[in-house]
Amino acid sequence: MSDFIEQCRLEWKRLGVSNQLADEMAADLTADLAEADAEGVSAEELLGTSASDPRSFAASWAAERGIIPTPAGRPDARRRPRVLVAFTALAATVLIVSGVLLATGQPKVALVTSGATPSHAVPLPTAPTVPPGRVTASAATPIEWILLFLAVVALAFAAWLWSTWGRSRAPTATASSSLPGL
Repeated sequence: MSDFIEQCRLEWKRLGVSNQLADEMAADLTADLAEADAEGVSAEELLGTSASDPRSFAASWAAERGIIPTPAGRPDARRRPRVLVAFTALAATVLIVSGVLLATGQPKVALVTSGATPSHAVPLPTAPTVPPGRVTASAATPIEWILLFLAVVALAFAAWLWSTWGRSRAPTATASSSLPGL
């Protein structure tokens, strides 16, 4: 276990922990490990998953003692929720806009027809006859349905991302919960 303590010392030195504090923490760790060994508790049982990652253990312990700032986990850990919020907001906006446009039938396209056939045009025998007047239709309806479908898919994807975001962050070792009295 002296190799574990030595790797912790190297990590504390890398993090800028003073030699005095590093010596104190190493002594505490040595005493706790010796006490656990005397009671028949293995280092793996005492340290948990941290027993295989001395660098993470050393960093989290130093952060919990207030010697160094708390590690952020991942450099992009804070940026991800902002991007996720923006993506979700955009998808929700598209969903609302396309739903409102479908409900109101906007924009409308007006086609004005006349009963007269131009002299140079030859009417087709199978051509439908449109009575003279004004015909209105929603020209954007297919696009609105496509946008509505894509917005629903995007929101479902955003919901999935939100549900996995909390579980996907890198776990950090907690020194205080694994070593009693520290």
